[in-house]
Amino acid sequence: MPTSQRAYRYAKERILDGILAGGELISEGTVAEALGISRTPVREAFLRLESEGLLRLYPKRGAVVVPVSAKEVETVLETRELIESFAAEKVAALGPSVLEGLLGELREQLQEQAGLREAGDGKAFVAADQIFHQLIVRAADNPILLDLYAGLRDRQQRMGLYAVFNDGDRLRATHHEHAELVGLLEKGDLTAYRAALRGHLRGTRAAVLGPRQDSSIQPSTDVD
Repeated sequence: MPTSQRAYRYAKERILDGILAGGELISEGTVAEALGISRTPVREAFLRLESEGLLRLYPKRGAVVVPVSAKEVETVLETRELIESFAAEKVAALGPSVLEGLLGELREQLQEQAGLREAGDGKAFVAADQIFHQLIVRAADNPILLDLYAGLRDRQQRMGLYAVFNDGDRLRATHHEHAELVGLLEKGDLTAYRAALRGHLRGTRAAVLGPRQDSSIQPSTDVD
C-alpha cells in the first residue's frame, strides 16, 4: 500500500472511531512517527482528509479534527429518510420474492445485532446497523441510489458511534426499532413504516446531539 494511503487510512480510522475527537489537534509528525514514514505522504493524506471535511489544516501547526455539526446531523438524517423511505416502497413494488429475500437477510442481521448488543460491542453494532439499512436500499435495485447512500457511510459511522457512546440505551433502542421496521415491512404497512423510520432517525438525532442540541458535538473517545 502506498505510504500516503497508509497515512490516510490511519488518520481517518481514528477520526471516524472517535479516537481523535472533534477539535483535537493532530500533527504530521505524530502520524509519520507512528507509521515510520516521512511527513510528505502524511501531508498528502491530510489534504485528502481536508477535502472530505474531516480535517482543517493550519500551516506550520498541523490539523484540527472538524467536529460533527448539528447541521451535518440534520442533513444526513434528512437524506437517509428520503432514500430509505423510497427504497422500502420500491421493494414492496418489486413483488413478494424480493421482499421475502430481504426479510430473510434483515432477520439474520437482527440476530447478529442481538449478540452484539448483549456483548456491549458498540463499534461492531454500529457497523451492523449500517449493513441493516443498506440491505434495504440495495434491495430497491437502483445502483445510483445505492452509490448515493454509500456516500453517507463515513458520516453515518461517526454519528453512530457518537450516538452509542453518548446514550447508554441506544443499542437496546436501535435493536428494538430495527425489529419494528422489519415487522412493518413484512405486513406491507408502508405508512406505518415511514413513521417508524422517522422516529428511528429522530432517536439517532437525539442520541448524537444530546440534551444541549448545540451547533457542534464532541464524541466520547472511550472506544475499544
